[in-house]
Amino acid sequence: MAYSWDDPGIQDLWTLTIDESALLPGMTDKGRLGFAVQLKFLELHGRFPNSHDEIDPKAVQWLTAQLATTVETLSSYELGGRQGQRHRRIIREYLGYRPANAADLQKLGQWVCDDILPFDPQARHGHDMSLDWCRTQRLEPPARNHLGRVIRTAVHSYEKRQQAAIYSRLSPHNKAAIDQLLASEDSDEAHSEESAIISFSNLKTDPGKANLDSLLVAIAKLKCIDEIRLTPEVFQDVPAKFVDQFRQRCATESIRELRRHPNAIRYSMVSLFCWRRQQQLIDALIDLLLQIIHNLGARAEKRIDKRQFAAFKKVRGKARLLFKLAEATVDQPEGIIKEVVYPVVGQKTLQELVAEFKTMGFDFEREVQETMRSSYGHHYRRMLVPVMDALCFQSNNIVHRPVIEALDIFKSNRDSQQQYYAADEVPLNGIIQKKWWDIVVEQDKEGNDRINRINYEICVLRALRKRLRTKEIWVAGADRYRNPEHDLPADFAAKRDSYYELMKVPKDADAFIEQIQGSMRQWLTTLNTGLPGNPKVRLRQQGKNLIHLTPLDRQPEPLNTAALKREIGRRWSDVELIDIIKEVDLRLNFTSAFRTSGSRETLDPELLQRRLLLCLFGIGTNVGLKRIASQQTSVSFEELRYVKRRFVQKDALRAAIAEIVNGIFRIRSPLIWGDATTACAADSKQFGAYDQNLMTEWHARYGGRGIMIYWHVDTNSTCIYSKLRRCSSSEVAAMIEGVLRHCTDMEIQRQYVDSHGQSEIAFAFSHILGFDLLPRLKAIARQKLYVPTMTDAEQYTHLVPILTRAINWSLIRQQYDEIIKYATALRLGTAEPEAILRRFTRSDATHPTYKALAELGKAIKTIFLCRYLHNEPLRREIHEGLNVVENWNSANDFIFYGGRGEFATNHVEDQELAVLSLHLLQICLVYINTLFIQEVLADPAWRDRMTADDWRGLTPLIYHHVNPYGRIELDMARRLAFAA
Repeated sequence: MAYSWDDPGIQDLWTLTIDESALLPGMTDKGRLGFAVQLKFLELHGRFPNSHDEIDPKAVQWLTAQLATTVETLSSYELGGRQGQRHRRIIREYLGYRPANAADLQKLGQWVCDDILPFDPQARHGHDMSLDWCRTQRLEPPARNHLGRVIRTAVHSYEKRQQAAIYSRLSPHNKAAIDQLLASEDSDEAHSEESAIISFSNLKTDPGKANLDSLLVAIAKLKCIDEIRLTPEVFQDVPAKFVDQFRQRCATESIRELRRHPNAIRYSMVSLFCWRRQQQLIDALIDLLLQIIHNLGARAEKRIDKRQFAAFKKVRGKARLLFKLAEATVDQPEGIIKEVVYPVVGQKTLQELVAEFKTMGFDFEREVQETMRSSYGHHYRRMLVPVMDALCFQSNNIVHRPVIEALDIFKSNRDSQQQYYAADEVPLNGIIQKKWWDIVVEQDKEGNDRINRINYEICVLRALRKRLRTKEIWVAGADRYRNPEHDLPADFAAKRDSYYELMKVPKDADAFIEQIQGSMRQWLTTLNTGLPGNPKVRLRQQGKNLIHLTPLDRQPEPLNTAALKREIGRRWSDVELIDIIKEVDLRLNFTSAFRTSGSRETLDPELLQRRLLLCLFGIGTNVGLKRIASQQTSVSFEELRYVKRRFVQKDALRAAIAEIVNGIFRIRSPLIWGDATTACAADSKQFGAYDQNLMTEWHARYGGRGIMIYWHVDTNSTCIYSKLRRCSSSEVAAMIEGVLRHCTDMEIQRQYVDSHGQSEIAFAFSHILGFDLLPRLKAIARQKLYVPTMTDAEQYTHLVPILTRAINWSLIRQQYDEIIKYATALRLGTAEPEAILRRFTRSDATHPTYKALAELGKAIKTIFLCRYLHNEPLRREIHEGLNVVENWNSANDFIFYGGRGEFATNHVEDQELAVLSLHLLQICLVYINTLFIQEVLADPAWRDRMTADDWRGLTPLIYHHVNPYGRIELDMARRLAFAA
């Protein structure tokens, strides 16, 4: 574990106790200081230092102050010399340590297999956790290289054991089907879309755009995997991360490489790939189904709108036309219409007049329904039987059983040609909407009710879509659409007390409610008391917009930030972007986080480092690997593509990003950037993208097709987390995921968002998860304040226009355990936040836990609104925080400049790699700029020039001195010039 001298309590750990000081008499100043350093280093890190560079200079100064000696005496102290070794023997005996022997290392390897690898299959944190284990066992760990060999041996042993277990559980049919799947690659029809000849390479591809053909192809792929007949028992006790790791490894290998593996490795790897791919295909199939059902109605509405607009062409001057028509017919009553009327008025004018009056009596809903029926009956209905065969829909709630029963009726009548169902043959309640009733329920010649089969099927599909989106109906074998009970911690009842302690909330619901009620009363009283003297906030007595909030005053422009940027440009002009990422890697070695997806690494480390940097640059700038390779004499496109396929993975990129972010935190000077921040702003930005995939969607607000990247950026312009998401997905879920999963040293206590990143559910969960949600609300004028009880409302006379009802505390009390259970699931990561929050939407407002969360969210939001209206500095703080993330968004185009900034791939994993690579390049820029700014401001003349406004406007996200274009030349021997 890394320690910083600025961490609270760290000085106490470097303070010598009376017993420790008693070991020092009789030593020289050099010996006392060296002994104390080694003693405290072992206590803190569980090992002795290997060199003086590992020892914090501030810690040495702290020890010299205690020992009344000088720092210079330590330079002549040899850690590995005779004196140093003698001191180590004394320290070991004093602290009860001993060097680890072969038996200890064997126990360590077993512990790594049992406690680390199920959660971290590649042992990315294995070194630090092994050191912690050695420290708890009072063992001095072996050398770093030796410890690395122990960990790698444990990883290999763990993988071999899991593969052997899976291989032993596979039946002869499983193995024969896998052989047939691998052999299908040699078929002449290997790339056909028919299920019988789906090849292994076909299984690796993502589904295309949401249409009927993509859905049928996805079903064919799913059937191909179903033919292997894999069962959950085969993968019993196999960790999910292990499954994902070997799915990735299998996906990156060619058929030839897979065939060369021994049986245990080949069969286990392909079975793991197929098992995980089956879950992904089921999820994708459901996404396709939901989108097609939505498109069925949306496209029908567009078609009718277009037809109605074309028909509705208003004819002007109707009175004059009527006069001409009357005059012509009166003058020639016996004439022919074509000869008398048309020359005067015109046939086209009369047609438009007829169309206008027809349009005025237009039944829009009925036309949409008829259009949907036509599209479904003639085209989309072909998907119904294959979908019913491929997916197994289930529900835990009897309220939604009618939809399941209707689907079962579809299956039982799959070969029937009947056009109608009897009224008592199918369930109607909970399926047919009121506006669809007349078109679904018809009457026969005898006056009996009958159900139009095609219209009924449309209603069932629409009801199915609604319940799938809220997970009231789930699908067996899916991942994101699995049984919602599996999203929650299974041992919550048994470990209830420990989970409440983890969440840091009272076990008693009444105590929890009393805390919130007290806070509500405090802030309502504060706002009510301060409102008459607050000129920036006024309440209107009527209308919808009751709150009038004066905009924030414009802050003065910083006087010297432009000059500071020019000085940086003068000292470091035209810095190549590739040199920036290289310099950061030479300082932090973040490329060490990239491990091969194969079983071993054969590339030379220096060669691999160079190729990784070129790959990350090509992906992160969107110029592509082919253009990068064309400008390199020592590497080819195939070599870069191999490195990308084998080494560049999501987990590795996130680990590298976390290392760089933590590196920024370590190098920041508190005199310039202030103390460590706990505030973070989150917002999304739209990027154009190819649309033959399920990720790309049309954005309702911004327009255009694309994907969204959701950024979490701290107040000093360092992005700690990024997330690729659909345009229609929940920003609340993305916000919560970033707060909980950023994996950096930052602790988020204040989270700034815009209106789309907040909701009542978000306020409820943020309170339980322990961070302060601070949104900038667009509709602030329409907000209402809730009260703890209705009797409290009488005390807040100045707030009457915006007061509403009391919070229903009984709902919160009844559902308190369920609320904490869902919050615990978010904290532990038992499921994706979006999968958990999918249950809590307005379309499922009857869910009891949703009602309780909404009430809790109303209470927490009321507290926030009181703070927001009363406190102008809080409003400015939120506004400034969101300006930082907007500035981050503006720099995306500067770095992601290739291909006009469009994601030129339909492969979702490649899109995710591009997002994370862009993130990595941009924080590398922040890292280097932080050093540049600190070096300039180390000059007293420059530091004295800075005003309060300059410090406020200071940001390391500047790029006027950076050149991302031109020839891409990576010289590992050339370093950026720094004074220190």
